[in-house]
Amino acid sequence: MNRAVGIIPARWSSTRFAGKPLYPINGKPLLYHVWKRCRRAEKLDALIIATDDMRIAEAAFDWGAEVVLTSCRHRSGTDRVAEVARHGRDFAFVINIQGDEPLIDPRLVDQVVEKLRSDRRIDIVTAAHPFQNPAEAKSPHQNKVVVDLNNCALYFSRSLIPYPAKRSRVRHLRHQGIYGFRRNALLQFVRWKSTPLERAESLEQLRALENGVKIHVLITKHGSPGVDTPADAKALERKLARAQQKAASR
Repeated sequence: MNRAVGIIPARWSSTRFAGKPLYPINGKPLLYHVWKRCRRAEKLDALIIATDDMRIAEAAFDWGAEVVLTSCRHRSGTDRVAEVARHGRDFAFVINIQGDEPLIDPRLVDQVVEKLRSDRRIDIVTAAHPFQNPAEAKSPHQNKVVVDLNNCALYFSRSLIPYPAKRSRVRHLRHQGIYGFRRNALLQFVRWKSTPLERAESLEQLRALENGVKIHVLITKHGSPGVDTPADAKALERKLARAQQKAASR
């Protein structure tokens, strides 16, 4: 029982960006770009798209993805991933991969799997990286994390943490939304009720910390931008177009 499954939760409804998974980026749906990059991860034994919407399911079937239809009553992507994992008894590790990060590094997915395989004391793994633009750390739309000396999460927040006192030089870490779970830890996580800090910050990973579960944080040099709005999608498309032009000119 050392097998790992990557699950990408995808829903149609979004208050800021309805239909986001199928929004075209360079002629292909946003979700396709995520799936294609995750296919390059070497440590995954399976990759599944979990959705409750037939438009997403049919599109994913067309490009060859494995798809599982899930309940429409889930409140979070983690709940959707857990529904799939509940029936996936052949998998010891479940990697929850955000469907709106089309530049996710496959090597990061492998690092998450390898960390779970190599250290039995760890039940949950996530990732973070230093902000490239320090001003972005002040945005409530960017999630931050502080870690201890062993790179275990102390707290997650939408606020600027740690607070930069005068003359201090601190590193602000942007939390990247990838989670690796031991399967049993994931199934326990979704059984717990929402916790006070989770509700205050609207960050569900705090539920694990409030229940005494350690979350190991992989610190990387760079992260991948998420797509939250149509403006983000257009900015990403321009970035990819520039990268393609640069590669073609070499």
